[in-house]
Amino acid sequence: MPKKAKKEEYGASSIKVLEGLEPVRKRPGMYIGSTSSTGLHHLVWEVVDNSVDEALAGYCTKIKVTVHPNNSVTVEDNGRGIPVAMHPTEHIPTLEVVLTVLHAGGKFDNNAYKVSGGLHGVGVSVVNALSKRLVVTVKRDGGIYTMEFVRGKTTKKMKKIGTTKQTGTTVTFWPDDMIFETTVFDYDTLHDRLQETAFLNKGLKITLTDERELKPRVTEFCYQGGIVDFVKYLNREKQYLPGCSKPIYIKGEMDKDTPVDRKGEVEAALQWNTGYSENVMGFANDIYTDEGGTHIEGFRSALTKVTNDYARSHNLLKEKDSNLTGDDIREGLCAVLSVKLPDPQFEGQTKAKLGNSYMRTLTNRFVSQGLSDYFEEHPNQAREIFKKAQQAARGRLAAQKARQATRRKGLLESASLPGKLADCSVREPEMTELFLVEGDSAGGSAKMARDRSIQAVLPLRGKILNVERVQAHRALSSETIQSLITAIGTSVGDEFDINKARYHKIVIMTDADVDGAHIRILLLTFFFRFMKPMIDAGYIYVAQPPLYQLKPKGKKRGKYLYTDEELAMEAKKYDDPSKYSVQRYKGLGEMDPEQLWTTTMDPKNRIMLKVTISDAMAAERAVQDLMGTQVSKRRDFIQTHAKDVRFLDI
Repeated sequence: MPKKAKKEEYGASSIKVLEGLEPVRKRPGMYIGSTSSTGLHHLVWEVVDNSVDEALAGYCTKIKVTVHPNNSVTVEDNGRGIPVAMHPTEHIPTLEVVLTVLHAGGKFDNNAYKVSGGLHGVGVSVVNALSKRLVVTVKRDGGIYTMEFVRGKTTKKMKKIGTTKQTGTTVTFWPDDMIFETTVFDYDTLHDRLQETAFLNKGLKITLTDERELKPRVTEFCYQGGIVDFVKYLNREKQYLPGCSKPIYIKGEMDKDTPVDRKGEVEAALQWNTGYSENVMGFANDIYTDEGGTHIEGFRSALTKVTNDYARSHNLLKEKDSNLTGDDIREGLCAVLSVKLPDPQFEGQTKAKLGNSYMRTLTNRFVSQGLSDYFEEHPNQAREIFKKAQQAARGRLAAQKARQATRRKGLLESASLPGKLADCSVREPEMTELFLVEGDSAGGSAKMARDRSIQAVLPLRGKILNVERVQAHRALSSETIQSLITAIGTSVGDEFDINKARYHKIVIMTDADVDGAHIRILLLTFFFRFMKPMIDAGYIYVAQPPLYQLKPKGKKRGKYLYTDEELAMEAKKYDDPSKYSVQRYKGLGEMDPEQLWTTTMDPKNRIMLKVTISDAMAAERAVQDLMGTQVSKRRDFIQTHAKDVRFLDI
C-alpha cells in the first residue's frame, strides 16, 4: 500500500507575517478595489488626493498631472512638501516612512490637516508598492530632495540634489505590469475626475497633460465659482425653470469654538430644470459618496420640509392638499452638496457612504436656513419650483396607478406574464439569470437553448421607450416596461426594493447590429434611471455573442470569433480564402439553440460584460447627452467618435 501523505501541522510556523508593503502586492484588491483599469486609475487618485489635501489645508494652489509616452504618470503640486527630516521613532527620513509604511501619514490627528480625504494613510505607499518604479522629489526647507523605489523597496536613499525657495512634492510612478491587467491610462477618465476635483475646490488650478500624442494635449481646470460652476456644467444642456438660470448657493460653517467632533462646513448649489430626472451628487472632503449618507439625508429632509412649509404659508398648498413628497420636489433638480469635516466616518473602504450622524443635523440646519431665505427673497422663483413639484406630484399619482395595474396584471396573469416570460425553476435569486432578448425569433432560440433550471428568458416587443425624454408615469404606462418591472420583481420609485429582485443576473442579449445596440442603450438608460441600485450591486450584464464563425472546408464545426481582429488573425492561418467560409451573425435568431447555448449562454464558455458606473458625473452626462432632447450633443458625439465605429449597417 502507498504510504499516507504526511499531514502538515498547523502551528506557529504556519502563520505568515507579511513585512512592509508585501500585503499590498499580495492582495492589491483590498487596497485599490481591483487590478483592472479601475484600480490602475485609482493609483492616480491616491497621489492627487494627497495634493488636494494640501489644497484643503490652504497650502496648495496648483496641481499638474502628466501622462508620459511610456504610460508613467507624474503628479506635481506646490504644497508644503512631504517632510524630509529624520523620523523620531523610525530613525529613517520621514519621506521614506510615508512611502514604505502602511498607515503612516499626517491625517490621524487634526494638527497637520483639519480635513482630509486620505483617511487611511495608505495612499502613496500603496502606489509605491504597486509600481515597478517610483521617483519622488520634494522641495522643502530650502532644499530639493529625491528618492527612488522599485516595487515598494527603496533603491536610492534620500539625497539632497539642490536648493530652492519653493515648496512642493512631485511623484512619478510606473504601474507594475505584473500586477495590473492593463497599464494604459484613459484620458477621458483622468479628465473627468480631475475636472470634478477642480469644481469641488474653488480656485484650485489643475492641469492635465497627455504626452502620448504627437502634439501633447493640455487641459486646464480652474473654477472660481466652485460648485456653482459645477451645477451650471451639469445643467448646461438643460432648459432652466423660468427665472432660475442662476443656481441657489448655500454655505454654512460651525464657529471656531465648536468641539472638533462637531465641526463642519456645508456647501450646496441647486438648480431646477424642466426635465424629469433628479441628479443630486454628494461629496465629503471631496470624496464622492455614491451611496449617500447622513449629509444627503439632512439635505433631502430640509428641502422637503422648507418647500412644503413655504407652500402652505403662502397659500400655494390648501388645507385639503397633501404635502409634496421629496421625489416630487427633486424632479428636475440638479444639485451638488459638498461637506467638509475633520473626522469623516465612511462605511467601507470604498468610502461610498458618509456615516457621521451629526452631519445630518448640520446639513439640515444650514440648508433649511439658506433655502428659506432664498424663497422669501425670490418669490417668483419659489413659485416656479413649487409648480414644477406640483406637476411631478400629478405624474407620481399617475405612475402609482400604472404600478398598481402592473402588480394586478402580474397576480392575475402569473401563468403567462406580460412579455411572454419563460421563467426558471430555481427560486434562489443569487443562482438565477434573466435574459432580455429582442423579438420572438431570438426569444424562441434562447428559450430552447437555456438551462431551464437557472435561466429565464423575457422576449421584448420592439424598442422600449426612451425614459430619459418622458415623465415617469409615461414610462411606467409602457407595456414593455411594465413586463420588465414585473419580471424583475423589485418595483421602482419609492417602492423599489432590491431585496425582492428575482434574479441576480439580468443579461441584456441583443443582436450585433445597429438596432441591437439601440435597444441595449435604451435598456441601460431604463436601469440607470429606474433601478440604479441594480447596477451598483453588479446585477446588470451585457451578453457578448460572437460576430463570426469561421469554418474550414469539409468541417462540420468552426471557430467562433468575437472581433474583427480575431477574424483577421484566424484567417491568416489559411493560405487560400477558398479553404474556409465565414458566417457573420447579425441576429441571435440566425443561431440554432445549440450554437446560442455554446457561445452566449453557457456559463462555462460565454463572455459577459458587467455594467458598472465608475464615474457618476461622466455617466450622468453620457445619459443626458446621448438619450436626452438636445440633438446637437448627439451630433457632436457622433462626429467625435465616428472613426471608432467597427461596423455599420446601411
